[in-house]
Amino acid sequence: MKASGTKTSTVSRKTEDLGKDAYVSVRKREMEKLTTEVMQLREFLPRVINADLLDTVHKARQIEALRERQEQEQEQQRKECLHLLSRLEISQSECQREREEKLALREQLWECREQLQQQAEFCTGLGAAVCTLLWSASGKEEAVRDILADGKVQPFLSVAGQTLESFVKSMDQDSKATQQQDSNSHEHQFVLALAGVVTNLAAVACGRDFLSSSAHVLLDTLMKLLGLIKPGVFPKLKVLMLMALYNVSISVKGLKYISGNPALIPLICTLLEDSDTDVCLHALRLLQSLLLEEEVAAHVASGLLPSLPLGRIRQLASSRHLGLRQTAQETLEDLGAPLGATTATTTTATTTTQEPENKASNNKNKLPFLMQKKQHVAKYDGIHVSLSLCRFLYLSLFLPFSSLLCFFALSLALSLSLSLCLSHFMLFLLLLLLLLLLLLLLLLLLFKLLFKLLFK
Repeated sequence: MKASGTKTSTVSRKTEDLGKDAYVSVRKREMEKLTTEVMQLREFLPRVINADLLDTVHKARQIEALRERQEQEQEQQRKECLHLLSRLEISQSECQREREEKLALREQLWECREQLQQQAEFCTGLGAAVCTLLWSASGKEEAVRDILADGKVQPFLSVAGQTLESFVKSMDQDSKATQQQDSNSHEHQFVLALAGVVTNLAAVACGRDFLSSSAHVLLDTLMKLLGLIKPGVFPKLKVLMLMALYNVSISVKGLKYISGNPALIPLICTLLEDSDTDVCLHALRLLQSLLLEEEVAAHVASGLLPSLPLGRIRQLASSRHLGLRQTAQETLEDLGAPLGATTATTTTATTTTQEPENKASNNKNKLPFLMQKKQHVAKYDGIHVSLSLCRFLYLSLFLPFSSLLCFFALSLALSLSLSLCLSHFMLFLLLLLLLLLLLLLLLLLLFKLLFKLLFK
């Protein structure tokens, strides 16, 4: 093959020398050799270049193309991997920043929760103090009239009803130990003060009329909450709500509205089964108020007697509690009065004479709360007077004596400084001043002892 290549190159040079249309002169031996090589190529080339070789070449070309494509894909994947790595680093930094922000926000959340708890405790304590003061002030009829004249009673009653309802629903009625432990908490005092204000509003005629005409939602809420509180749980709140309903029932309009509630009689029956004597007492008084009004008694008499627990009322009539025993006996007499011959006259007489007694008993019921608060106020005023007297004695006696003592001390120091150049007469005067100073010191000590005794 090399020889033929050499010859071909030689022939081509000769051809270039002779021109395009000229003949080429070749040696016969070389021509034969070339012919032999061509024949050999024709003979062996089909054996070498067959279908397998072509397939192999084709596969090699496909493999080469596939390799190039895979290299391109790898390069693309490498770029994508670098891009994902950069995004991962950015995401990790953002995640770390968000984690730090989350920790900071969690700390702020705990701080806000603590602040909210402190604010809630402060607001509860403030509400309890303010409502307790309002409860004390509402014990006077003039204060109730001023409150009603202000025109802010309706929003207050709405807030009071919502507060009582949320408190009763959130109260753990099954845990009596917890209830007894938290009986003096701000929440309990706040709720009791709200109920006490409503009770005192209903104790005055103008407040009773207002509640009977414009506070139907509050009255329904009180009756509903009395049914929600389980027996033996928070009896003080029950008593105040029963007192409020009883005060409203003194008004004929209020009594008609209360008696129109179908759940009132079952509620009274449930409250009579309570273990607390005060709850049973005020439930009986509310029942008496229903029985003593002729129109209301005629309205509820049909379903009243069969549903009342007469056995429980007879049991209460033999109670050791004097007020409860008398009220239960009176209730049994009122329940037996419609069976006599003089029904109308007896009922009318009882209605006309019982209402002032109801007012008197109502004032009697509220008297312990009001008297207790007045005693606290009087005690506080007495302490204030004692402190004012001690302060007056201190300012009027102790300070002048102290000033005088300082003056004599300065005089003594000046006299001692000039003692070297004084006569015997001046020394005698100096000794007199010294004795006077000692006397003043003794008086000052006696006064301090007296001041301590007065301050105690």
